[in-house]
Amino acid sequence: MEDAIVLSYAISGEDFTRAGEASSDVKKKLKQMGVSPEAVRKVAIAMYEGEINMVIHANGGEITVTITPEEICMVLDDVGPGIPDVDLAMQAGYSTAPDEIRSLGFGAGMGLPNMKKYTDSMEIDTRIGEGTKITMVVKI
Repeated sequence: MEDAIVLSYAISGEDFTRAGEASSDVKKKLKQMGVSPEAVRKVAIAMYEGEINMVIHANGGEITVTITPEEICMVLDDVGPGIPDVDLAMQAGYSTAPDEIRSLGFGAGMGLPNMKKYTDSMEIDTRIGEGTKITMVVKI
């Protein structure tokens, strides 16, 4: 893909001080590239939610963002426990976050629903005991 820009981010598990850095960096770069404010907003929200999920539930992982003139594709690949019931996890308000995470203001159960809401497409490939790969696309 000639016009593609690829950005990669290593996400550290349980490091709430750095959670959100990758999505902030992508947001800044998209603004500098002149991407529409609406697309930037959607990418920033969806990616932030995914990034936080990776920190809370999945011991971190890797985020790869591919930017083309047509779309922004975010692939979040973690090595967490997997999602036993994707349909349940997609329900607003459902959360498996422990109380100490909730006390920090995270884990309200809106991560996956918001990721779907703010993207044009979202696919979840989860393997119990191995990890989850979420691919999200926002059209430009």
